[in-house]
Amino acid sequence: MDFETKLVNLKIKDQYGATNTPVYLNNSFAYDNAEDLEKVFNNRALGYTYSRISNPSTKSVEDKLAGLEGGKQAIVCASGMAAISTATLTLLEAGDEFISTSSLFGGTYNLFKNYQKYGIKARFSQGIEAEDIAELITDKTKFVFLETLGNPKLDIPDIKGIAKLCEKNQIPLIVDSTVTSPVLIKPIELGANLVIHSTSKYINGTSNSIGGVIVDGANFDWTVFDNFADYKRFGKLAFSVKARGEVFKDFGPCSSPLSSMLNELGIPTLALRMEKHCQNALELAEFLAEHPEVKEVNYPGLEDNQYNQRAKKLFANGFGGMLTLRVGSKEKAFEIINNLEYFYNLANIGDVKSLVIHPASTIYAGNTVEERESLGAYDDLIRVSVGIENVEDLKADFAQALVKNS
Repeated sequence: MDFETKLVNLKIKDQYGATNTPVYLNNSFAYDNAEDLEKVFNNRALGYTYSRISNPSTKSVEDKLAGLEGGKQAIVCASGMAAISTATLTLLEAGDEFISTSSLFGGTYNLFKNYQKYGIKARFSQGIEAEDIAELITDKTKFVFLETLGNPKLDIPDIKGIAKLCEKNQIPLIVDSTVTSPVLIKPIELGANLVIHSTSKYINGTSNSIGGVIVDGANFDWTVFDNFADYKRFGKLAFSVKARGEVFKDFGPCSSPLSSMLNELGIPTLALRMEKHCQNALELAEFLAEHPEVKEVNYPGLEDNQYNQRAKKLFANGFGGMLTLRVGSKEKAFEIINNLEYFYNLANIGDVKSLVIHPASTIYAGNTVEERESLGAYDDLIRVSVGIENVEDLKADFAQALVKNS
């Protein structure tokens, strides 16, 4: 089945023939006898007990997203950050280390930096090649984390090379594919072990609910870690069982059934939307690259972009819907944002509407200047999430905004 057909035809099983997942607004689920409930609570039978742990509405989204990424299991969480927290805390203990590239969304970077409060060390690589990661591996390394397309750096790591390095060293690779979605890339096929999305972005598409997901490729031997000793019997699904049974259950980062349903509604149109996002972003990037008021445009689809060739190899259906531009100063960036008419000034990406933000003064406001520049959030940088509107309108809007600023 072709991927686009799969997006539309990920069917559900409903006794009444519903083709959209019903919303089960239940806190908990009743059983006819105590014996049956005991079996479900103790993982001896399938079923639902409490929506903080699992819910039929959420399970439907989990099954669909696991299938789209080529994974075996998925855990839907209340947000992308909840998914990252659940995935990483399932692996980590005090005294552990992990490696991450420095091309990170600000919330992820701050979470990783703050792990030091709990006796966990994040080692940030300044490069995105396998050799950069190799230099940081120690006997305490529990995983490697990277983004398919850095936000807002828009750099593209050597995912396949890093995956081979991780496999050689028996270290799992966690890949955040929020900015690309499974339409452009499927990291598990490249050797990743866990894939994360903030489903609030492209998967949802209309900014009507927050959500996140962890997709388990079930392609790593988790028994190499002592803190997985109690889960050996689950084999390569040990991560999913431990994550749901410990961190997910104890910390409560579950998605509400209604949010799960709203995120699921975006799945059938994902390929159509991503095609338009990518097409518009490329045309807008080409337009801005020629404008005299723009100092620099960063978009991997541009032929002179340093990651263009890697993007062509890794991404199947476009170069993503996000670009950045530098305009010389923070003051000019603010003026341009204020002059735009069709672009919403807010902290999100992946919406059908076009969005802009000044990352340095918002998402990265709590970071030092050195940290901001290392993460790609320069004072004169504007991040643009390109929507699916008519691209000529988007170009005209930027044209008038830049003229007013000149």
